[in-house]
Amino acid sequence: MDNTAHISFNAEDRSYFAILKREIHHIAINAGFTASKTGEIDIIVAEMASNLIKHAGGGEILVRTFPENDSEVIELISIDKGPGMSDPLRMIEDGMSTANTLGHGFGAMKRLSDTFQVYSLKEWGTIVLSRVYKDELPHFRKKPSAEVRSIIVAKPGERVSGDGAYFSLQPKLLKIFLGDGLGHGPEAHLAVQQAIQVVKTSVNDVPSEILRQIHADVKKTRGLVGTMAVFDFKEKKWRICGVGNIATRMQQNLVVKNHMSYNGVLGMNIPSTLKEQETENERGQVLIMCSDGIKTRWDLQRHLGIFKYDLTIVAAAIYKDFARRTDDMSVVVGRINATS
Repeated sequence: MDNTAHISFNAEDRSYFAILKREIHHIAINAGFTASKTGEIDIIVAEMASNLIKHAGGGEILVRTFPENDSEVIELISIDKGPGMSDPLRMIEDGMSTANTLGHGFGAMKRLSDTFQVYSLKEWGTIVLSRVYKDELPHFRKKPSAEVRSIIVAKPGERVSGDGAYFSLQPKLLKIFLGDGLGHGPEAHLAVQQAIQVVKTSVNDVPSEILRQIHADVKKTRGLVGTMAVFDFKEKKWRICGVGNIATRMQQNLVVKNHMSYNGVLGMNIPSTLKEQETENERGQVLIMCSDGIKTRWDLQRHLGIFKYDLTIVAAAIYKDFARRTDDMSVVVGRINATS
């Protein structure tokens, strides 16, 4: 499955609202959502934008569509640096308000969303996540053996992202790849998409060998850096190999294990010897991968409890606090749910 890039919309003041609502409406229509579903998405977007102005003095809305659970889904993420909330769960209840409004915003968004979460800290800001599926989902869904979520945003001013991610969940293996094409723009995008195509079609499950395949296949592009992670459900082990400056770490609560990548550029020059780093999976462990569009010294120490939320919230918190905004930006977060 591809982790396609999010489109970022400025919601700093009401003058952007008409454009924001119209563009997201078209995204939903183009993804095949019915008029009724699109109308519900319009309401969610209106409430998100309104809350950003009323409560946070503006912010950003990220949007993308992607296939999941045999359906198409639209994902909406509202991010702000406002005053935050001490009890966001209470604010989700209809009728609660902090701005002398009717207070139905969060309640309406929750009812219209198939997935809805709010993460907020006082004096930090708020992240709101909403997902709407095109098709009705079964009431009882088996929890997948692993979850992978991402935030990928192009450099401001660019139409496409030079960062790209891909993951494949199979009965025996989970494969995750994050790549960053050199520079940004269409040529960087081409390099990383070509690398993703190699990962998609490769029958190899050894990270170093997959990287070698990428290296051979992208020589006519400008090249990229990338990291490949493979989890073996039988052995309960991660095998990770990276070339270039993709920051990769395993995090369990506040305990962090960093993965060291090899120097080089896929498609140009890589070491003659590549070797995987093996890591035993531990309960509650999370794999986090970031391109260099995210500041190197990021951490989640102040975000106690965030790993109880959807992994998109985790990725969005890193993006919110540490995005450079001078390059393409990407965060990929993965977690194993079952190893039996």
